[in-house]
Amino acid sequence: MLIALKRIIPTRLKEKRSNPLNQARWQRFRANKRGWWSLWFFAVLFFISLFAEFIANDKPLLVDYKNEWYFPIFHQYPETQFGGEFQTEADYTDPYVDDLIKEHGFIVWPPIRFSYDTINLDVVGSVPSPPDTTNWLGTDDKGRDVLARIIYGFRISVLFGFVLTIVSSVIGVIVGATQGYYGGWLDLLGQRFIEVWSGMPTLFLLIILSSFVEPNFWWLLGIMVLFSWMSLVGVVRAEFLRCRNFDYVRAAQAMGVNDTRIMLRHMLPNAMVASLTMMPFILSGSVTTLTSLDFLGFGLPAGSPSLGELLAQGKANLQAPWLGISAFVVLSLMLTLLVFIGEAVRDAFDPHHHGK
Repeated sequence: MLIALKRIIPTRLKEKRSNPLNQARWQRFRANKRGWWSLWFFAVLFFISLFAEFIANDKPLLVDYKNEWYFPIFHQYPETQFGGEFQTEADYTDPYVDDLIKEHGFIVWPPIRFSYDTINLDVVGSVPSPPDTTNWLGTDDKGRDVLARIIYGFRISVLFGFVLTIVSSVIGVIVGATQGYYGGWLDLLGQRFIEVWSGMPTLFLLIILSSFVEPNFWWLLGIMVLFSWMSLVGVVRAEFLRCRNFDYVRAAQAMGVNDTRIMLRHMLPNAMVASLTMMPFILSGSVTTLTSLDFLGFGLPAGSPSLGELLAQGKANLQAPWLGISAFVVLSLMLTLLVFIGEAVRDAFDPHHHGK
């Protein structure tokens, strides 16, 4: 069986790669230079943000002490490990601990020596402090490094958007496929339920629920999934309503093929064309939703790295323009890249479009 799989899988992959339709779509996507380079730029930014702990952290990447290597970024070491007096975790920003280590070794720091929640106690003057050689984009109203919070906030925003897009898309495709394939009363009742459910005031419900439960990443994700799964129902339902009377579907039903297999194998690929063209726009909408909730104070817990919270700080501290400008530039860049990617995907699946 393993030998057979080793022969079949590469063959199937080769068939997919050699599919003329997929090749034409890929070439149309690459021909859209704006979308192509936006995809690469966004992928590089997201990849960098995945390693935020190695870029911005108040703990060293490596400590060499008496010819032994320590990795504080992964493990906690007491101060006594480096000749100190306390059993608590070593504070590597303390000049006393720094001198103890450098007396018998060296320290390798990340490029930014602040995490998203690190308060810079050495700030000269009041906070928010302007950009300088220590805090490249300045500090916020609590003395935390703005650039570190942007890196971590970018990662949280994109991950939240990815998870919300995938989960809501899966639910939306399942609901739309079921309604479109079976039709009748199931479709009628489903459409009436969607009409009622889509009219629910999402923001008001979040405000009310926030008074009972402290919101966090997963709590927000669950609430947003409840109201965002309807975005793909319409297009998938329409495609299944169109395809269910085709001859190949009727022939499969006459041969006794079960409904699940017909929907997955024969009808879903047609519906996924429209779904894939909408997913980048759903992703940008998910990021915007999280940013809006954080800006209004109903998003992630206080202290979490958030672009929306940074925008709120910029609004509250007009004398510190670097706060609002930094958050605005990052958000506008992120959403612009996602829109360009979405346009390129849409044009790639449109055979009548010939983009440059």
